[in-house]
Amino acid sequence: MARQPFTAEQQSVRVLKVGERVRHILSELLARGEVHDDIVSAAHISVTEVRMTPDLRHATAYVKALLGAGPKVSDDDVVHALRQNTAFLQREVAQRLGLKFAPKLKFRKDESFAEADRIEALLRDPKVARDLDGDEEE
Repeated sequence: MARQPFTAEQQSVRVLKVGERVRHILSELLARGEVHDDIVSAAHISVTEVRMTPDLRHATAYVKALLGAGPKVSDDDVVHALRQNTAFLQREVAQRLGLKFAPKLKFRKDESFAEADRIEALLRDPKVARDLDGDEEE
């Protein structure tokens, strides 16, 4: 499912700052192992981006399970485990954020790495490389 981009007016500096603070808080909670879940504890999880709605009431966190020394955990398993622990994470984010309203968290797997790999594979294709080399000679 593709991300829905917000318009320029909606991406105010405050929205971006709050989204970045939520990302840092979630990353800190996951790095410290404060979420008591077997899957979340076993995986190294990166919160790649948090997108806030303009009213700061909803936050969509994009997560990716990183390869590490532990067992291989899929992104789908990580998202499912985080969704089961949403209440705890929302409560912690609300306490640390200090806003009037705590944002409702949604977790989605980050597909931007797969998209980047797909584009990279296309650019390495001999037909595309030939076309790109032809442009440089002109």
